[in-house]
This record gives sequence, structure tokens and C-alpha cells, in this order.
Amino acid sequence: SPDMPSMVPGAVGWNELYAGKGEEVFAFYADMFGWSKEMAVDMGPMGIYQCFGVNGTAIGGMMPKPEGVPQACWGFYFIVDGLDAAIDRATSRGGKVLNGPHEVPGGSFIVNCLDPQGAAFSLTSAKR
Repeated sequence: SPDMPSMVPGAVGWNELYAGKGEEVFAFYADMFGWSKEMAVDMGPMGIYQCFGVNGTAIGGMMPKPEGVPQACWGFYFIVDGLDAAIDRATSRGGKVLNGPHEVPGGSFIVNCLDPQGAAFSLTSAKR
């Protein structure tokens, strides 16, 4: 993800909001935390992915809530040292890949998963 503040394995490296009304919710968080708009990516029919940051460093992004997501919610990308090895560890322990892996703007790689109980989580790494 663009300008990740930290690449410490096990830490949260990217915060993502599936929003109901992106502009309204951005204003809420900007007022609360002083967030600024950073890079925006037009995802076509999926809407605009608006990155947000603190002091010029991107820390996350928000996008319109996908149709299959029941309500607006936050998601977190846990940093791993090598995405493919982490996917192997997760799937060998009962996790499932929902989306990805794929490269995102800025050169990082991501994957969206479910744990064995069905909780969603995501992984990110500077390398596959």
C-alpha cells in the first residue's frame, strides 16, 4: 500500500473502511483525527478508493461498501514477510482466500481471507 508507515510483521499496516457514504464519513474522521485526502483510485463500477493519511503519510483507504458486505465496516491488513508463504500458512490451518493475491498501487501485495471461524482478515507484504 502507498507509503506504509511501518512494515513490521504482525502489525497492522493498512486500515480500510467499506463506507456507506464515503464523503460524509471522510468528513467525520477528518474532523476527529485530522486525516487528509491522499491518492484516489477510480475503480470503475466499484467507485472511488480514497486513501487517507496523517501528516502526508497514507495510513489507509475507504471505498463504497461492496454489495456482498452486509454493513459498513473496518478491515485491517496485517503485515507479513512474504505473502505467498503467509497464504500457505493460513490455508494449511483452515483459512480461505477470498480475493487475491494481487499487487496494489505503491508496489505492495495483498490478499483478503477468512479464518477457520469465518472472520475476515487481510494480509499485505512488500514481496510475494
